Parts: sequence; structure tokens; C-alpha cells
Amino acid sequence: MTENYRFHTLIRLSMFLIMVFTTMGCLSNSKSENKSTSKDPHLPQNQQNLETAYFASGCFWCVEAIFEHVKGVKEVISGYAGGKELNPSYEDVASGRTSHAEAVAVYYDPKVISYTTLVAVFFGSHDPTTKNRQGPDKGAQYRSIAFYKSDQEKQIITDYISELTDQKVYSSPIVTEVKPYSVFYKAEEYHQDYEKKNPNNPYIKNVSIPRLKNFQQKFPELLK
Repeated sequence: MTENYRFHTLIRLSMFLIMVFTTMGCLSNSKSENKSTSKDPHLPQNQQNLETAYFASGCFWCVEAIFEHVKGVKEVISGYAGGKELNPSYEDVASGRTSHAEAVAVYYDPKVISYTTLVAVFFGSHDPTTKNRQGPDKGAQYRSIAFYKSDQEKQIITDYISELTDQKVYSSPIVTEVKPYSVFYKAEEYHQDYEKKNPNNPYIKNVSIPRLKNFQQKFPELLK
């Protein structure tokens, strides 16, 4: 299946799901609302009105850089999620000694970009069919996970997976985990904006930047 066909299929699916869930946006007083109920310690005071989405799809250096280029996204933080251990460190997660995955917290303006579109970005920027692996990175810490904070978000994710499967966008089954969000641990400071700060790092040059460029070619209309 060609990349061009996959791109247009993902865009059609995104538009379809946006229309499906538009009618759900007025449920501002329901328990499934995706607004933060308390201040986020990771954000400046003037950005506390943003909404959040959490994803894992391989090395967080790569994932952070991709979402940072999406219009409507104000901040992306690299960290760890999906496991049970408290306060994991990079050494523990990267070595596979925890059940966490490298993940990102995406802070976005819902007036500019929808959660549905972020889900489309997530699936369109990595291979969701490779279990415990993304590119050269192997291990459960690099697995694909879409975290949901409400029943509405869960439905968006599962419906999107169903559409991708029905449209046969991928030749292999999607193995992305769909998990309820519980806690996100911010990674060490030197991991934040790593690709931007370390353009000459061999991994960045050979893996992260090519992955970003591939995304930019597939979704030019979503770029800042």
C-alpha cells in the first residue's frame, strides 16, 4: 500500500470522526469532559486552560518533536506512563526494568485542533502494528499506547482503530494498547526538546529527523 494512499485514507478517517463527535462537544458539564480540573504543575500559569492528550509511540525524542510541529499544540513534555512503578527514572525505563513506556503529554488548544485530529497524528506518525518496537528501538518501553481520560476519548480511539482496520490501511493487525490515563511522570530535564537542542546527535540525525520529515510530508495541512 502506497504512502500516498495511506495519507489520504487517514485524512478521510479524521474528517469522518470529527463530524461524528462534533455533536458531543456541547457536553461541557458531563463527567467525560476533557478539561483539566486542577492546575498542571508542568505548565506556566498562563497556559492552564489547555487540554491534554497522552500518547506513547517509540522514543519520546521523536514523538515530542512531531507533536511540537502540529498547529494548536502549545507544549509537549516527554515522560513515562503506562506502568505501575512510582517515580521511574530514564535509566530504569530505558533498560526495561519498569512496566512504563516512553510517552508524551500533549498540551493543546481545543479551539484550534481537536482530540480526534491528535489521534490521527498519533496513528499517522508511527507504525502501530509492531509490538514492543518502533523502528530501531526494541522493548516494551517503546510500545504503542493511546491513553484516554474519558469515555468519549476512548470511543474516538477505538472507532479510529476500527476504521483503520476496515480500510486496510495497514497490512498487519494494529497492536496499539488503549489504556485509561492514570499518571504521567515528567522525564529528566535534559530529555525535554531533545531533538531541537541536539541536532547533531547520531540518533537524531538518522532516526528522529527522518521520522519527523516523513510526518511533515504526510500532514502538511496540520503543520504550524
